[in-house]
Amino acid sequence: MSSDNGWLAGFKGDYEKIFVKEWSPYVGAILLVFVIIALMINGLFWGIFGGVRYWGDNINHLIGLGPLIGVPKVEEGFLTYRMSLMNIVLLLGAFSAALMSRQFQISRPPKLELVWGALGGTLMGTGAALAGGCTTGGFLNPVLHSSPAGWMMWIGLLAGSVIGLKLLLWTLENIEWGTVAPRGLVTPPGLRRAYPFIGLAVIVGVMLWATGWYGSSDTVLVSRAVIVLLGFAIGFIMHRARLCFARAFREPFMTAEGDMTKAVILALAIGIPIAAFLFEKKVIDPYIAIPPTFWLGSLLGGLIFGIGMIFAGGCASGSLWRMGEGHLKLWVAMFFFAWMGSTASALLKKAGITSLDEDNVESFDVTGIGYQAYWPDILPGWGWTLVVSGLLLLVWYAFVRYNESTEKFTVF
Repeated sequence: MSSDNGWLAGFKGDYEKIFVKEWSPYVGAILLVFVIIALMINGLFWGIFGGVRYWGDNINHLIGLGPLIGVPKVEEGFLTYRMSLMNIVLLLGAFSAALMSRQFQISRPPKLELVWGALGGTLMGTGAALAGGCTTGGFLNPVLHSSPAGWMMWIGLLAGSVIGLKLLLWTLENIEWGTVAPRGLVTPPGLRRAYPFIGLAVIVGVMLWATGWYGSSDTVLVSRAVIVLLGFAIGFIMHRARLCFARAFREPFMTAEGDMTKAVILALAIGIPIAAFLFEKKVIDPYIAIPPTFWLGSLLGGLIFGIGMIFAGGCASGSLWRMGEGHLKLWVAMFFFAWMGSTASALLKKAGITSLDEDNVESFDVTGIGYQAYWPDILPGWGWTLVVSGLLLLVWYAFVRYNESTEKFTVF
């Protein structure tokens, strides 16, 4: 009998370690970059804003605004449009992880927080439209794909985070309306005990979904099956490790804590040389994930996006996985992020600011606010590309490490 109890206790202990206790952000960042590399090997790349903008396009067409501002009509459905599918399965991955850890909880924020969510989402949509992507498509992907556009958005995000924190601090000191949180929702104990089984059912359902698509005669669905599995894995990993790019940019200036930032730096340090190898072997075209926004669009977009993610309480990917955990503020932020992302993208393109220069005969895209910049085409080869990328990561790490010890750059 004691042997049986010991076996069950050991099983429960392992479950707690994997599915309940928070993972190290370093472990999460390493796993995340390997999933991203797996996408690249399959000729794909991780993106958030394209799918969010697609949702906003549908909102604009639903309310009749789409044709007036030139929003394109996409015929693909929510589950077949590649970026939309990736976002949906990311959300499902986080939802499953939240259930299995019993951390899923509908969270109703104070009224002021809902306002900040709407404002933050609006600014993130505008910034992403200018930068050609969010912290994923405008920063992480271009850096992994050896583009200075990512580093230019990095500067904008750092500046935006500082400005956003200062503005948020001012609101905390001067605005009292809407700061009282509503009564929390109580989850029935029986339902809470069933959470892990529901989470497991979601995992099994997603695996059956991907298997069914992979065995389909439709080539589009076969290619989407990979996205279902890897996108789900991204959401699960991000939730368990609490990975958030907003925290990576915000925390050094807010609390001087730098673990999330250093985890992102580690992921890039691992991912950049692996991605370079894939580009060199022509496994994937690097230009597919480089926005034509270097340098002005990336810088200005990063600045606006950085302010927005402070008020929203999360970046694009961070908002998605926290939505899966039950945070209503992030659902509001995502709605306005999608709507304004679509609207701003259409208006900027209509004004000729982000529309492609059709007279350009080069191999890269050019717009009114930048172009597709690629380090190996700018620097003398891959050696210098890796050296420059490594030095920039080292500078970022040294800044974060210095601030952890001195707290000289904290805003609060």
